[in-house]
Amino acid sequence: MRILLVEDEPSVAAFLYQGLSEQGYAVDLAADGLLGLTRAQATRYDCLILDQLLPGLSGLEVCRQVRAHDAGVPILMLTALGEMDDKIRGLDAGADDYLVKPFAFEELLARLRALVRRRTEAPAPPRPCTWPTSASTPPPSAWRAPARPSSSRPANLPCSSTCCATKTG
Repeated sequence: MRILLVEDEPSVAAFLYQGLSEQGYAVDLAADGLLGLTRAQATRYDCLILDQLLPGLSGLEVCRQVRAHDAGVPILMLTALGEMDDKIRGLDAGADDYLVKPFAFEELLARLRALVRRRTEAPAPPRPCTWPTSASTPPPSAWRAPARPSSSRPANLPCSSTCCATKTG
């Protein structure tokens, strides 16, 4: 798996580079936002790790621009900015996850695995539809779900799959 790490603090970048490399990740480094954006646009990465406070171009702006051109690449913000507003700005800029420094390296690894797993997991196959083939044929009463007031799905639909929810019979 190939990761772009955009981090301007040399000691943090060296620590992350070594730790991620030892875990089998291929890591490319960028010490400022402009270089990070250039590398992100030139290479297909499996994940990006962005600091928020970067010289040249902020991590938020890198995130926004990358997200505008590659909606699928997982982005993790790894930053010292830990206030609620900072987290919200990072997530609203397009980050998939947000981790505050200082952090446990094991947690970073778990978050990376989760981000990549979400990207690579195939969606579940659609449930078979039990709706009758003829729109004029009402479903048998055995197909009708019991009324549940807390459900937003109409009680007369035979199942909650998308194909049935769009038919009115």
